[in-house]
Amino acid sequence: MLDIARRVFNDEIASLQEAAALIDDQFTQAVNAILQSKGKLIITGAGKSGLIGKKIAATLASTGTSSFFMHPAEAFHGDLGMVGTDDMVLLISYSGETDELIKIIPYLKWNKNPTISITGNPNSTIAKNSSWHLNVHITHEACPLKLAPTSSTTATLVMGDAIAVALMEARQFQPEDFARFHPGGSLGRKLLVRVKDVMRTDSLPFVADDISFTDLLLRMSEGRLGMVIVGHPENIQGVVTDGDLRRALMRNPDTTAQSVKTMMSPTPITVSEDALIHQAEELMLSRRITTILVTSADSGALKGIYQIYNR
Repeated sequence: MLDIARRVFNDEIASLQEAAALIDDQFTQAVNAILQSKGKLIITGAGKSGLIGKKIAATLASTGTSSFFMHPAEAFHGDLGMVGTDDMVLLISYSGETDELIKIIPYLKWNKNPTISITGNPNSTIAKNSSWHLNVHITHEACPLKLAPTSSTTATLVMGDAIAVALMEARQFQPEDFARFHPGGSLGRKLLVRVKDVMRTDSLPFVADDISFTDLLLRMSEGRLGMVIVGHPENIQGVVTDGDLRRALMRNPDTTAQSVKTMMSPTPITVSEDALIHQAEELMLSRRITTILVTSADSGALKGIYQIYNR
């Protein structure tokens, strides 16, 4: 089984190298046409090519190119209405002779839609009737029968990735742009969410600087933040963390001798409520803390608390 797996990997790697050698100026022209297009890039293909087309459309859509997948059979029965006059169409068919795609070409020509084809046969009907053709010809499939689409679909997928990456670099697509299309993902959270969106604001554990050690311990337990805030929102005198408590007791185990003023850190680290999450977390990691005070961007008053492990 291991030998089979390695053989498939090696076969497909060899096929990718074979297809890479066929890339020519048609690729540059096709990418430039997409960049200049005012419409969407619509992907279409049937069978395994259709499945690859769906992934290519998803990659393009998430990287700054307005794109969606259209099934050619459904297109022939009404979905061609989705194709606007400013749109481009990417036709995927390894043979270049897929009947469902050939049937919609006359409409695309009538509608004056520029077309890009990805096939393994530059002399095929689809290739010859496309504005630009991208050749992904491979010598053989990884399938032992040399029949099931394996190496050919991989080559097609990588060609789609190449288009997406070329468009990203041409547009100088940045992580912030990617995050806007992925607000629910970890990157979206990192680059779009601000501290004020996730900070804790309710029942913050404030204490006076003359509170007893016992009351301090009770207030810290009630707050469930591993710390208390000395003072009030408009005047923060300091913070006492559970680490401060332990260090104080190691110095002197007599709790009656402990004082909030001697235990607290008088200059707690703060972050503005308008800071992005990744900015706050980078600060916290650099200072080796898990809790940070969040202050108003205007007045500097305490607005909440953010903990790095509340994610």
